[in-house]
Amino acid sequence: MKYSTPHRLVFTEKQKVELESFELPGLESDEVLVRTERSLMSTGTENIVFNRLFDPGTHWDRWVKYPFYPGYASSGVVEAVGEGVDTHKPGDRVAWRARHRSHMVMKADEVYPMPDSVSFEDAPWFALAKIAFNGAYMANYKLGEDVVIIGAGPIGQMTLRWARAAGARRPIVIDPVPQREKMAINGGASAYLTMPADQALEKVKEILGGKQPEVVIDTTGHEAVFPSALALVADMGRVIVLGDTGRPTKQCLTSDVIKRGVHIIGAHDCFQFPEWTQGTIAELFFGMIVDGRINLEGINTHLFEPENCMSAYGIANSDRANTMGIQFNWAD
Repeated sequence: MKYSTPHRLVFTEKQKVELESFELPGLESDEVLVRTERSLMSTGTENIVFNRLFDPGTHWDRWVKYPFYPGYASSGVVEAVGEGVDTHKPGDRVAWRARHRSHMVMKADEVYPMPDSVSFEDAPWFALAKIAFNGAYMANYKLGEDVVIIGAGPIGQMTLRWARAAGARRPIVIDPVPQREKMAINGGASAYLTMPADQALEKVKEILGGKQPEVVIDTTGHEAVFPSALALVADMGRVIVLGDTGRPTKQCLTSDVIKRGVHIIGAHDCFQFPEWTQGTIAELFFGMIVDGRINLEGINTHLFEPENCMSAYGIANSDRANTMGIQFNWAD
C-alpha cells in the first residue's frame, strides 16, 4: 500500500499546501470505505481558494477557513462496506466527490459505479461534468441552437461536451489560450476563437452567418468577462453565468440587458434537480464516454504524487496555458 496510514492534502494558509496523515472514522452500516487511485484538481475553484482571490464578505470568504481541505473529484476502489450495504462490494471500481485524500469513508449512495472501460484517469471528470451539466440544464437548450462558450478551462471543456450532446448546431469556444484548441475540437467545437471575449463579436457573427447565438455560457469566473457575454448573445438570448467569481460586486450590467432583453441565468454546483442527481448525471456521463459521444482525449495533462502537491499548485498558477487535467496519483 502506498500509504500505510490515510493521507490528505490541506491548505494551511494562503498559498501553502501540505500532505498530512489523518484518522478515518469508523464504518457505519450505510457507509463504504474507498481507496483513491486518482483525484482531479478543479483548477478554477482550487486556485481561487489557494490564492484567496475573493473579496471579504463573499460566500468564498465564509467558506475558506484554515485548515482548508481542497478537492472534490476522485476515483478508486471500494475496500470495505458497512453491514447494511448491498449496492457495493470490495473491489468495485467507483467514483465519488470528496477531498484529495488516499482513503475516504462515504455514504454508499454517494459512491458511483464506473464502467470497466472508463479509466481511473477519466472518471474524476464526472464531478466537473456535473457542474457543467447544471449550466446546460439551466440553459434549456433547444435542438439547433447556436451556443458560445467563453473559457476553455476544465468547466468550459465539460460545458462544450454537454452542448454538443444536447444538439447545439455550431458550438463556438472563445479563449485566448491556443493550447486549449485541440481539446475543444476533440470535444465537438465547430470553431475555436483564440482571442479575448470582448474582441470576438464580429468573428462570431461571421461564423454564424451574421447572427448572434441564442445562448452564451460564461465559464470563466472572471468578473471582467460578464459584459462581453451580454454583448455576444442574441436579442432575447440567454446568458448563463456558470463560472463563480470571487468578486461579484465587480460584475457589471450593460445596456444590453434592458435594450435587447437579455436573460441572465445563474447556475451553480449546489443546484439539485429531482430527475437529475449526482448519481444519474454520473451514469449518463460515463455512458456517453463508453459510447463515444463524450471524448476526453488529451484532457489529462499532468500527474503528481501527493507529496509534490506544492509543485502541482505551483504549475496550476504559473503555467495555466499548458495545464488542464491536473491529477494526484494515490495508487501503489
